[in-house]
This record gives sequence, C-alpha cells and structure tokens, in this order.
Amino acid sequence: MNRRISLSPLQRVSTSPYQGSSLSLNAPAKINWFLQILGKREDGYHNIKTIMQCINLYDCLTFERADSVDVSCDLHIPVHDNIIYKTASLLKKRASYREGAKILLKKNIPVGAGLGGGSSDAAYTLLGLNMLWGLGLSSEELSSISAEIGSDVPFFLKGSFSLVEGRGEKIKPLEIISSIILLIVKPRISVSTAWAYSRVDLYCNEKLTKNPIDIKLFCQALNMRDFTSLGTMLYNDFEDAVMSKYPVVREIKHRLSEMGAVISAMSGSGSAVFGVFLNKVEAAKAAQAMKPYFCRVVETLTTASSKQ
Repeated sequence: MNRRISLSPLQRVSTSPYQGSSLSLNAPAKINWFLQILGKREDGYHNIKTIMQCINLYDCLTFERADSVDVSCDLHIPVHDNIIYKTASLLKKRASYREGAKILLKKNIPVGAGLGGGSSDAAYTLLGLNMLWGLGLSSEELSSISAEIGSDVPFFLKGSFSLVEGRGEKIKPLEIISSIILLIVKPRISVSTAWAYSRVDLYCNEKLTKNPIDIKLFCQALNMRDFTSLGTMLYNDFEDAVMSKYPVVREIKHRLSEMGAVISAMSGSGSAVFGVFLNKVEAAKAAQAMKPYFCRVVETLTTASSKQ
C-alpha cells in the first residue's frame, strides 16, 4: 500500500531517509511586486532586479516510485517539452539514479501568466524527487541544478519572499509578516517570456526604469500595508511592451482600479495582472465583475507561513 504525505508549500530540503512510496507537494505561484530590467548580458540573458512573493495558488504534484520517468498532466504538452519531465531527467542524470518516478500534475496556475507556474513545478519536482529517491542533495546542490532549468526556478527553493537579481540566480530572502489580499486576473491570451524580452530589447531600452528602489523602505511599506507609498514604487519594465501588443492587459489593470484595488500591476512578463484589495469581500466582488477572465482571490505568503 502506497504511503502518501502532504508537505507544507515551501518545504525545506529534507536529508532524512524517506520510506514511503509516494508523496504530494503543493507548488505555489508568485507575483513580482516590481520588476526592473537592467540590460542584456553577454550570455544572452538579462540582468534584472525584482521582489518576488509566493501566493496561495498552487499546482499539485504527486510522485510515485516507478522504473522510469513518466509525467501525466491535464495540459496537452509533448512529454519532452514538459519542464517537469526535463527537470526529472536532468536530476536523474546528475544523481546517476537508475530508477524513475510517475509524476502527476494537477494544474491550477494558468500558463503564460507571469505567475511562475512552470518554474515552481520544476523546483518542487527537484524537492519531491530528492526526497522520494533518497538522494540527500543539499539546498545548494539543488539550487545549482535549478539554475540550469530556468531563471525563476531557484527562487522557489529559497523561500516565500525574496529580492532576486542577476538573471534570477542571486536570491536574498527577506522577512515579511503582513499577508496581502490580491485578485489575480488573467485574460485569455498568454505571453511568452522570450517574446517579452525581445520586445524590450527592440523598442523599450530608452524607457527602462533607471531609478533604484530602496529595498528596506519597500519592505517596511509592505509590512505596514502602506499602499500609498507602495503605489509609488510599483513598476514593471515589461508593461509598456506587453500592453502595446495586448491592450486587454492595460484594460484589466484599469478595471481593477475602478473596482476598488488600491494598487495594481502586471506580474512578470504577463499576462496576469494583480490588484491589491483591503478585504476579501471587495476582492470577491471585483472577481465577479471581471468574469469570464481567469480570476482568483488569493493571499500572499508570509515568512512565517513558509516555515510551517
């Protein structure tokens, strides 16, 4: 009989032997409170500066022991293009592990939204298989592997709230005690991150934000729920490029403000937009008005919630 466990959303690496034959993990989405693109690097990536925070919107990953790697999900993605399959295969190769795993993904985080769903799935695949296979890899070893998979993947191994720099590999966990109520709205269109960066390179270099953010001041404002101050610090260097191609994203941002959001911004490279609300009742009312778009009332995860 398979033994099944459920771990907290931001489970730290476990080095103790795992005796079960299956386990489940919840992989959270994230938002970018601000996102600054500092320029293109010689390796083709971009240097960025952003604060990311996880939210209580999760994909569910189930892992079971098997002879080979097999991934099933409710998305029609060729297996060799699936980031979970790529991650599991890379980890198996690096660890010289002979067996495999059956991985089932229940997808709740929308694709092409800028919410980090694929990156989170990859990070939690590393965590889950490290436990299921009894590899005993450290956080540093998993982070090194994760950086090869995608720029946002290392963040999900570090914590719920972090300053992220470089191409995504420089991560500084920060303390956050206040949970914020958000309404996430995603239009039907999805945005390719590669396309968004190409648009920034072609059209928006002169418009990229140059003024540095005072990180300490930003965190203080967020913890104090000082939304007036936060509103002056929220920006996303992808917004102009994405909104010029997809006006619906700009319309959603404006409608959120009209529906009572105290601040709103696009997350990542889009197309999802989040609005900050003072309570769940107002957020739920706005969600009803924003249908038939994908709408979810969520809360940000605090440092305390990530350690539970």
